[in-house]
Amino acid sequence: MINETIFILDFGSQYTQLIARRVREINVYCEIHPFNKIPEIGSNVKGIILSGSPFSVRDENAPMPDLDGVPGSLPILGICYGAQFLAQSNGGEVRPSAHREYGRAKLSFVDSDSPLLNNVSSGSQVWMSHGDTIMKLPENYQVISSTGDIKVGAFQVSGESVYGLQFHPEVYHTTEGKQILQNFLQDICGCEMSWTPDSFVDSTVLSLKDRLGEDNVVLGLSGGVDSSVAAMLLHKAIGGRLTSIFVDNGLLRKDEFEKVLETYNKLGLNVIGIDARAKFLDDLAGITDPELKRKSIGKNFIEVFEAEAKKLNNVKWLAQGTIYPDRIESVSVNGPSATIKSHHNVGGLPEKMDLKIVEPLELLFKDEVRRVGKTLGLDPIILNRHPFPGPGLAVRILGDITEEKVRMLQEADDIFIGGLLETGLYDEVWQAGVILLPVQSVGVMGDERTYEKAVALRAVTSTDGMTADWAKLPYDFLARISNDIINRVRGINRVVYDISSKPPATIEWE
Repeated sequence: MINETIFILDFGSQYTQLIARRVREINVYCEIHPFNKIPEIGSNVKGIILSGSPFSVRDENAPMPDLDGVPGSLPILGICYGAQFLAQSNGGEVRPSAHREYGRAKLSFVDSDSPLLNNVSSGSQVWMSHGDTIMKLPENYQVISSTGDIKVGAFQVSGESVYGLQFHPEVYHTTEGKQILQNFLQDICGCEMSWTPDSFVDSTVLSLKDRLGEDNVVLGLSGGVDSSVAAMLLHKAIGGRLTSIFVDNGLLRKDEFEKVLETYNKLGLNVIGIDARAKFLDDLAGITDPELKRKSIGKNFIEVFEAEAKKLNNVKWLAQGTIYPDRIESVSVNGPSATIKSHHNVGGLPEKMDLKIVEPLELLFKDEVRRVGKTLGLDPIILNRHPFPGPGLAVRILGDITEEKVRMLQEADDIFIGGLLETGLYDEVWQAGVILLPVQSVGVMGDERTYEKAVALRAVTSTDGMTADWAKLPYDFLARISNDIINRVRGINRVVYDISSKPPATIEWE
């Protein structure tokens, strides 16, 4: 049971999820809601944060939340657009900036008597990202910080727990941003900061026991951290009444099926391993379109999973490793419509098999999933594993898929990932892999001319996968990996390194 909650109202900002993650890092539970779909505010809600937005408050179609239902004593913190909304909607004035204010700035004035800025130093670095400026505050508002260019860097409302920040405290470039958020959460909202991995495990296990009763549960394992942590939570709650199914679709990494099964067995999980390589690869023959590859893999997964699950007795629930970002309703920057991302790899199964859904991780961000996994004792091999695409190597083989291409890619990928692990570079990278390109190139090996495949190495750094930069791996490391792949993998004679960032490129090529 969650006793204290912060609501974050989303106006379409690219930073909204980052605000939530920073709040969670301070051990306070929070939820993101669209500005136009504010849930009923119960006694457990301790405060509200208004996010930034790509809109200007002066726009005709600017998002305008209805805060009439917000109790007058409930603390509010407006960030960027949220601060400008508070100012303008209460009689202040917002105008276009003389020049767009984007990037680092220094606080030239800090009101240390303000609870929001307690222990924040004058001269502290902050991050600005706005095209409008608050030119005039309402009568009962007072400035609590300024920069050399902006008078209203932050404000508070006299006699109320309402605050606004023109800068973004949630980004790392604001060096004392965590202190500001902690001041709001702890001192102003009165949060106890008790949202921890241990508390989540204890409360979730109790909730699962109560919800599932004596029913049996089936779960599709992928070998990744999300489904693995979900399995461990369920195992802790219901023990042997959880059966997990791990399907080898022929598109896993080299020897991964055997290694992951061994790890799960050591953890005491009841896991059934299914070798369905022939079925998946036969149905993928001749398919080159990435979306058709995904549909073929998804269809076959459902068929294999359903056939195996039907052999089990008294199964009433289907467990999924869905995490919080998959469920957040994100505000469209083109209007108030909201969509929910669908990342379930077992789509359609609940209805076909008449199963109820249980999602133990639906409240957690990816970094929280890892912390919970560590608390549960999940093997580091899985806990610290890079994200891996649901369709596996199918989206890393450009063009049609054959057993020989899978072999080449598995061997090249094993050399690359093994090299990262050996040199200690693996944990410095968010995600890495090899892409088999649909081109051949001329090479020379010994005295012979070769005409063989080329591969691209891909490694990126990121915090959440939403944006990513290419990893600056050492040249000597890249040279060694290139040499090893060309010498050891039959059919490959050229290696290139992808130095594209996201955006504009994506992390995966398909």
